[in-house]
Amino acid sequence: MGLTPAAKLARKKAPINILVFTKQDNIIGGMGKKKTPNPHAQALGSLGGKARAKNLSPEAIAKISRKGGKARAKNLSPAERSRIAKLAVQARERKRAQQRRKGEN
Repeated sequence: MGLTPAAKLARKKAPINILVFTKQDNIIGGMGKKKTPNPHAQALGSLGGKARAKNLSPEAIAKISRKGGKARAKNLSPAERSRIAKLAVQARERKRAQQRRKGEN
């Protein structure tokens, strides 16, 4: 866990009054008031992207998916992209072989 801005100030030998405030702020944590969560926000948060996806067409979902795939590929090394592509080819070949076996029976 990183240091808060107030803690960073304390490390830089800030004046005493800032150090005292920082320590009290950490101990008291907002004067003991507890923040109650918004139930509507919780309900929407638990749905995540599923609520939005219900209102999207299959084309729109595919377009969003392509963006994610391109972003992922951009961060991969050429060797890693090649390895993943080879795995995809093997998976397609396995799938085709299974379909052929089902067709023979």
